[in-house]
Amino acid sequence: LKFSQYTGANAMAGRWMPGTLTNQITTKYLEPRLLIVTDPRTDSQALKEASYANIPVLALCDTDSPLENVDIAIPANNKGKES
Repeated sequence: LKFSQYTGANAMAGRWMPGTLTNQITTKYLEPRLLIVTDPRTDSQALKEASYANIPVLALCDTDSPLENVDIAIPANNKGKES
């Protein structure tokens, strides 16, 4: 959340609402230029919607993270308690 504060980006913490990037009727509809995810495994719905809308995805990936629909993978330890 601090990253979005300093850069002026919109942060979406918590549960991902399906249709946020694809359903224009919903009130939470967004058209971002870039999607940054912290774990491709838990954010799979957001990755799927970003691929439908042709939005580039930057992801912090662990060694066992799936890389489907990820455009830029940054290797990181996102599973540890201290990470």
